[in-house]
Amino acid sequence: MKSKLSLNLDLVAKARKHASDIALDTQKFIEQHSSVTIERTLARLFGIDGVDEFGVPLPNILVDHIKNNNGLSLGVSVYLGNAIIQTGKTAQEIAESVSKGELELTKLPIADMFEINDVINKIALASSGRITANRAVREEYLNKYGDKAGPFIYVIVATGNIYEDITQAKAAAAQGADVVAVIRTTGQSLLDYVPFGATTEGFGGTFATQENFRLMRKALDESSQELGRYIRLCNYCSGLCMPEIAAMGALERLDMMLNDALYGILFRDINMQRTMIDQYFSRIINGFAGVIINTGEDNYLTTADAVEEAHTVLASQFINEQFALISGLKEEQMGLGHAFEIDPELKNGFLFELAQAQMAREIFPKAPLKYMPPTKFKTGNIFKGHVQDTLFNMITVITNQKVHLLGMLTEAIHTPLISDRALSIENASYIANTMADLGDEIEFKSDGIMAKRANGVLERACSMLEEIKKDGLFKTLEMGKFAGVKRPLNGGKGLNGVFRKQDGYFNPFIEIMLKGAAK
Repeated sequence: MKSKLSLNLDLVAKARKHASDIALDTQKFIEQHSSVTIERTLARLFGIDGVDEFGVPLPNILVDHIKNNNGLSLGVSVYLGNAIIQTGKTAQEIAESVSKGELELTKLPIADMFEINDVINKIALASSGRITANRAVREEYLNKYGDKAGPFIYVIVATGNIYEDITQAKAAAAQGADVVAVIRTTGQSLLDYVPFGATTEGFGGTFATQENFRLMRKALDESSQELGRYIRLCNYCSGLCMPEIAAMGALERLDMMLNDALYGILFRDINMQRTMIDQYFSRIINGFAGVIINTGEDNYLTTADAVEEAHTVLASQFINEQFALISGLKEEQMGLGHAFEIDPELKNGFLFELAQAQMAREIFPKAPLKYMPPTKFKTGNIFKGHVQDTLFNMITVITNQKVHLLGMLTEAIHTPLISDRALSIENASYIANTMADLGDEIEFKSDGIMAKRANGVLERACSMLEEIKKDGLFKTLEMGKFAGVKRPLNGGKGLNGVFRKQDGYFNPFIEIMLKGAAK
């Protein structure tokens, strides 16, 4: 694709190579380790669900049982497979027996490892088959109704009550939304367990649970059939339970997941070692399930200046891309993030925003880019806010952004009302229609403001990636080069859930899902 911004494509290739080297270097560490949430994810994928009489999830009980008996470095797969052989029980029955104190997994005699592998692989293949079937259902809907060519209009619901969320989600779909994102309750990313069942008491959002996923998916399927177009469902698998929530989403046919390699480290103070290990398996699951991931580079611009720190956004996009590729995600599943967050008082700020968005589109041509609306400089003036959102909508269409998060005219006042959302959808739809082919009709001066701006950002991003390559990703995060946030290697939340794998450890889903995603 010819660059409208006259980008230095050799520099793009150099930056991508630096990012690849950074990811591959970090991957050596990742592959030597696992975490408690990865082991709980395996338990869930093996069919374990539910809670005990105190409301503690059975996957947590099983993993904590093995950990407390100093066996976790061998992994859940070995102990569970062995218990199935020794007792003849199902994985669910074994977890229930452990919960009641009737069975101690680490004290059972160990069967032949070949036999254990065989038992576990059969269960893993059956579980993976359920996810494959979900992917086929999505494809059936898209084949029946077709898919949208332009930007996906993406709206949020965040009532705290899943049943009220369903009402609002169906209303949004009827108003024209293509993607409904259910915002998680405040602080859930810091919980080292996944709540169970349908929930009605979230704060600032609704708990991400498998039952909530099932209920919302059912509701949006009903809307899809009524409206004659497929409505996508999005949730969040960032945080301490990243791969667990990815697995739950895959089992309930979610279509998008917030899934960034660095977000939890920078903005939730989750330990960097834990996050890097967890993001790998979560992305393997998302890749296999056909889920589009959304990354969180837009968050950098809430703490750092969008003009001065634009290169950090691009550098992070390159890094997220490479970690995603290692995990089996196709470029068409990478909703790399960025945002319209330049101070509206800056002269030619619109040109800078347009340059940044066009640059992302040219560097990542196959990616369904996730474009975030203005929030940082919203003041409560709803009229100016609606104009800011209109300018954002124009850039979305001109540069062919794909995942189009709607700005709300009442940003900085209150959680959007249904009427606010309706006006935002109307605005976005109007711009998408009236400017549909504008991007194909315009060209940019090779020595103009936009070309100079984009190439300057690219040069700084490439230099930053070269420095990260020399220092290593963990050291870079300690130095605070992203979003001005410093994180210590052994600090943050969740480090005690990281462990080094010993000989004999295995995770059958990595091979199954990477092969499946490649197909």
